[in-house]
Order: sequence, then structure tokens, then C-alpha cells
Amino acid sequence: MPALALAEALSARGAEVSFIGVRRGSGAALIESHGYPHDAIRLSGFRRSFSLRNVITAINAVLAIPRAMQILRMRGADVVVGAGGYVAGPVGIAARLGRRGLLITEADSHLGLTNRLLAPLARRVALAFPIPGRRGRKYVVTGRPVSQAVRSATHTSGRRALGIDPDETVVLIVGGSQGAQSINGAAIEAFSSDPPFTVIHVCGPGNYDALSARLGDDGAPGRYRLEPYLDNLPEAIAAADLVISRAGGSVFEIAAIGRPAILVPYPHATGDHQTKNARWMAEADAAISLPDYACRAEKLRGLVGALLSDPHRLEMMSEAARAVGRPDAADDIAEMALQLAR
Repeated sequence: MPALALAEALSARGAEVSFIGVRRGSGAALIESHGYPHDAIRLSGFRRSFSLRNVITAINAVLAIPRAMQILRMRGADVVVGAGGYVAGPVGIAARLGRRGLLITEADSHLGLTNRLLAPLARRVALAFPIPGRRGRKYVVTGRPVSQAVRSATHTSGRRALGIDPDETVVLIVGGSQGAQSINGAAIEAFSSDPPFTVIHVCGPGNYDALSARLGDDGAPGRYRLEPYLDNLPEAIAAADLVISRAGGSVFEIAAIGRPAILVPYPHATGDHQTKNARWMAEADAAISLPDYACRAEKLRGLVGALLSDPHRLEMMSEAARAVGRPDAADDIAEMALQLAR
């Protein structure tokens, strides 16, 4: 979560950090589990289609501004950092009305609606990618913040954490917290029958039982490790020789750790940003972009075989990934925020 990575960097510099959000879902619990105060405002996102509920949402957004101003005064905030969600809109406006510094961050390859609205009010805009038309002193390409756990993960520590021999060839397959049906199906079909390397397949909790049954039908080879999820995903990325993944925010973790990848963008992502993320990695020669419709067992098997049989190419892809990964993004954005505070 980029916001938590940034909070970590700010806290390391002695700043007091708190969050404003809505008190529902796992986000608030995750923030509080890391020890950060979390204040809530009543708000929901706009529907993308015409709906009378958007009128209520607009009213709530206006009413949220004085509530946000109250929270900022209570917390003694000097700077507000917007992370791009709809809650950032009223809070960003409250920051400017209260003459506080406003820095917004954009994690994708296009400015989201909230950030487009807040950009004229912000003192700085930290971009994960260069965005056409967004230039000048206000816009700074920093990369996307990743946690210290990502930055400190190494091949050695990853192999030790997962109990894998240092000389073993490892392919990590991960489709996000909920899994990815196209990747899951292709991977099981392609590699479940006695793979010549170790497979760590993070399939998502909702998919585990069905895929485990399929893996059992194929003989459940010892070198195919099916996991519903992993708490230490950065260590798994670091342990891998090759990563097969969706192309959401995880591309920055893959790049920061420096691992070659086959990226399968989710075709229905907002603004098609996963395709743009995959293209960014592919154009840097750090990854191969594989469209979701083409993610089939035979194709996946062929790509993985070709890459693993070419160690020189894998090493070049790793170096390219590290070059574009910008692992210091959290530190750079934290310094920008502290400069605004001064």
C-alpha cells in the first residue's frame, strides 16, 4: 500500500502521521494495525453512470469539508498528502482552505478524477510515471512508494524465508490478493505435471480449494507449491528467478526488487492502467507483456521455458527492472512533504 510506505518513511524522519478515510472495509484496520491514528468522515464514491444517488454523494462531499477541517485542526496538521481516493477530495480542499500544504500522489499512469480536481490546488504532485501534459515544477516523477520490507528483500533472505535451496530455479506466480482466473488456470495446466523448477503459486483464498483439487488430480508434485496468500510476498518476489503477475501496483515491488517478469494486465482495470503499467515495464526491457486473452497454458509454458533457458536475458531484465524501479520513491516524497511543512 503506497500510503503506508510513505507513512513509514515520514515516521522514520520524526513526523507524526495520521490518516483520514472512511471507517469500513479492511483499509482502516490495516492502517490501525500499523499503529497510525485513523479519523473517519462520512463519504462514498460517485457512481460512474447517471444516478440520483450521486446528488446525495455530492452533498456529503461538501459536508465532509468542514469535518475534514476539524480533523486537520485537531491533529495539528502542517501538510496533507492525498493518495488519490475519493476521500482525498474534501480533505485536499480543507487543506487549502486552512492554508496547509497540499501534496498529492498519483500511483497510476494517468491522473484519477480526484487528482485531476486537486492538481490546481496542490503545491506538488508526485507521479509514479511521466504523464503527458503534466510538466513543470509542480509535477515530479518519483515512482510509486514501496515499503522498507520491499527495499530490504534479497535473493538470500527470500530463499531463507521460504525454505528454498539457493541453487533451485524458482518461478513465482501471483495474481493479486483475490487471484486471477486466467493466470491461475493457465499456470495449473502448464506446470502442475512435474515442473523442472519450483513453482510458488499464490492463487487467492477464494480459488485455493478448487485449484488444490486440480493439482491433486495431476499428482500434486512436490515442486508445485500452491498458496492461498503469502504474508511475506516481497520475500517471495526476491526469492524468484521469474515472476508471473498481474500488472497493478505490484509492478513497482517487482521492479524495486529487480526481478524479470511476465505481466498479464487485467483487461477491465480503470483507465486500462494495468496495460499501461505492463507496457512501461516491457518498454524498459524489464518484462514481457502478455494480454489476458493470450494467457493460455501452451503460451505461458513457452515463454517461461524461453526465459529460463537464457540466463543472460534474465540478468539483463533484472538490471532493467532495478533501473526503473525507483525504490527510493517513499523517501523522496517524504522529503517533499517535509519541505512543504517547513
